Amino acid sequence: MQPSAPTHNTSSNQAGSGNKYLVPFILVAFLFFLWGMVHNLDGILIPHLKKAFQLSNTESMLIDSAIFTAYFLMAIPAGMILKRWGYKKGIITGLIIAGIGAFLFVPAANTTTYFIFLIALFIVGCGITILETAANPYAAILGKPETASMRLNLGAAVNGLAVFIAPLLGTRFIFSGIQHSDAELAAMTEVQKAAYLSMEVSRVNTTYIFIALGFIAVAVMFFLFRLPEAKDTSNTVKLSEFGQVLKHRHLRWAVIAQFFYVGAQVCVTSVFVRMAMKYGGVNEVEAGNKLGYLYGALFLIGRFLGTILTRYFSSSRLLMLFSIGAALFSVIAITGHGQIVIYSMSIVGFFMSIMFPTIFALGLVGLKEETKAGSSLLVMAIVGGAILPPVMGQIVDWQNDNIKIGFAVPLVCFLVILFFSVGRYKPDSTQVLETQ
Repeated sequence: MQPSAPTHNTSSNQAGSGNKYLVPFILVAFLFFLWGMVHNLDGILIPHLKKAFQLSNTESMLIDSAIFTAYFLMAIPAGMILKRWGYKKGIITGLIIAGIGAFLFVPAANTTTYFIFLIALFIVGCGITILETAANPYAAILGKPETASMRLNLGAAVNGLAVFIAPLLGTRFIFSGIQHSDAELAAMTEVQKAAYLSMEVSRVNTTYIFIALGFIAVAVMFFLFRLPEAKDTSNTVKLSEFGQVLKHRHLRWAVIAQFFYVGAQVCVTSVFVRMAMKYGGVNEVEAGNKLGYLYGALFLIGRFLGTILTRYFSSSRLLMLFSIGAALFSVIAITGHGQIVIYSMSIVGFFMSIMFPTIFALGLVGLKEETKAGSSLLVMAIVGGAILPPVMGQIVDWQNDNIKIGFAVPLVCFLVILFFSVGRYKPDSTQVLETQ
């Protein structure tokens, strides 16, 4: 997620043939895909475990909190791991940690214990935090410096592909398609109800075993292949530097905007299936497929189209237009009925697609030697994905399961991002952002 790469020592000649970097880059691309799969399965996992464990909305949103709290807590330790061990060993460590977390889904399902699921997700989150911290700078050095941005864009495209694929696979292997009403559940005997709920919980096993095996398989490949060695040789950010860099108003607002953006994205995907079912008139399988075919596809299209539009619009202007679009279609999702709710939420995905990298880039303008500290703060702002979904869940529970009222949370988030884009993005220096 960090677009600014630290300085490195590498034993490979960057001007050499690009072929020797092909296999390493393919392996790094797998990392982008793997963590994309984990994140984008949450939109399936949350409604499924809510049903299987008979959870409140607030309790089900703790799935998001488990993963994104790991991001917040591991942001600095991940950098320390990479600095001490280098990228190859650090990546292998992250893959193994994430694989262990995914394997823990099996005992969590077998014992039907929701808390173990949360522990498993937290461990997965710790592992993929290391991977995300490593993947961008490592991809940047796997070839000629002048083609680094192309490699990073390819990695982002692979990650975006997971937004499309993960919900479809999750729908196929996790959702049972069985949806009992409260009255039907109440009519079951305790044995029947326990057997049904146990069956629902166990359906996560196959998917997460394959994810765990994917993490371990890629770790083995990183271990076996000879890869360019590199270490982060830049200075470690001191705690005092965080306070110092926050004197920049535009960075403070970028951190706030990033907090609300991540919270908004996680909120939208977390309730997509349930909103589609409750207000769009579809069953859980159809809703899950629409999360992939509609939301995922539009998010992916937006990511590519946004890259093209940066040639014609400044970053701040593009962010303003996309935040207006996201807010507008959030209102339509809240006030609409039937299929319009599903299409509106999907279009919100399109408008969210460019927000994270755009806010990140705007926040780092003019920081110079303070860029690394600013970058770390923007990564830590991902904690919005841990805090805002439970807030949304609590609102929905207070309003007797009225998810539309809860959808006001991402709407407010987009308005905060809009406020950032229309003035608060400007640095205090005389540097003009329109050159970005």
